[in-house]
Amino acid sequence: MKFICLTLLAVSIASSAQAQTSGTADNKKIVVDFYDLAFTQRMPTQAALKYISPTTYIQHNPEGKDGRDAFVNGFAKYVENGTLKCVSKRAIAEKDLVVIHSHCLDNPADPQERGQAFVDIFRVQGGKIVAHWDVGQPIPEKSTNMNTMF
Repeated sequence: MKFICLTLLAVSIASSAQAQTSGTADNKKIVVDFYDLAFTQRMPTQAALKYISPTTYIQHNPEGKDGRDAFVNGFAKYVENGTLKCVSKRAIAEKDLVVIHSHCLDNPADPQERGQAFVDIFRVQGGKIVAHWDVGQPIPEKSTNMNTMF
């Protein structure tokens, strides 16, 4: 009887771990697809309507307002009316959090522009993005080391 209980416990733990891994992978795909559509393809309104929760979107950037509509009517308009383009360099996910490390240029046509390195953190719940944090750093002309920011 002990063997059966231990086997059932092991199966339960494995199933739980597999569900978490699957959830993490699903969340990563949602955020990567959102980021690509919004900032690489430069269609942020379509991305927001598809991937951001219509009822809950908590914006932790002090310059942004909460809510999907605030994103669409604010930052999305900035992207659509300007030349900003971001390219994701890597994505890291754990459970409901997904991190995108990216290189953004305000004017990609300007060969002199170095752009900025950004780290965006998204929280996904129920298949939709429900929260966002970000930090950015201008890429300096000179670095004290030989490493890149990406």
